[in-house]
Amino acid sequence: MLSDPREVLTRPSPPPDATVSYGDHPDQCAELRLPAGDGPPRPLVVVVHGGFWRAEYDRAHTGPMAAALAALGHPVAQIEYRRTGRPGGGWPHTLTDVRAGIAALPALAAAALPGRVAPVPPILVGHSAGGHLSLYVAAHAPETVGGVLALAPVADLAQAYRLDLDEGAVTALLGGGPDDVPDRYAAADPSALVPIRTRTVVIHGDQDIQVPIAISRSWVAADHAAGGSATLIELPECEHFGLIAPGSTAWPQVVAALRSLHDDLQGIDAASSTR
Repeated sequence: MLSDPREVLTRPSPPPDATVSYGDHPDQCAELRLPAGDGPPRPLVVVVHGGFWRAEYDRAHTGPMAAALAALGHPVAQIEYRRTGRPGGGWPHTLTDVRAGIAALPALAAAALPGRVAPVPPILVGHSAGGHLSLYVAAHAPETVGGVLALAPVADLAQAYRLDLDEGAVTALLGGGPDDVPDRYAAADPSALVPIRTRTVVIHGDQDIQVPIAISRSWVAADHAAGGSATLIELPECEHFGLIAPGSTAWPQVVAALRSLHDDLQGIDAASSTR
């Protein structure tokens, strides 16, 4: 268990096996990691990092997580995107970058990692703001997403605005509050996009002070009320950063949820190939 949960944000990780670009901007890229072993092709896992969409947080802090998932046999992509605090970040490019990247990454990864990436939509593993972005993409482009594992997601932007999470992070992303830019909230807020038709698992710790667990509880309830089937796994005595820290007490739950999504996606692919 980490003595300081934030230690994972600066923990070193092995370098990626390849880097690909899905656009012309330097931040429109992804780092790829080969799966361990010599098994058959498997669905790509796309790690969408958090950091409240801010430029000071990039994909580097999810390196240990991505390396651990690759060690379990998954081909992994750590997607980068334009973030607030720099030109081009925020509305709409932060959101459209991730949507475009996720659509492009399976083919880019298959070319860079020949024989290791199955021809199916990827599983998204998004943490915090990355969880928000994963739900956003699944809502708007479900054909590009095979499953979502949302870890402590900012799943309700209007509520996050009211709570002033990370001192104005939602305002920096969307340019104002729900009364100021209602069309942006309607397009970007997962709470306005239910039900999510993609298989979705949400994991949240009950000791999270960065993103309160009440946000996940209310979002999953709203998804169910709209006819969705998202699953919520609440972890006792778990804070925000343990969800992305290999070796934490939360990590086995993350791995088990990803395995479940992977098995479901593999089953769908096998069934479709026999038709």
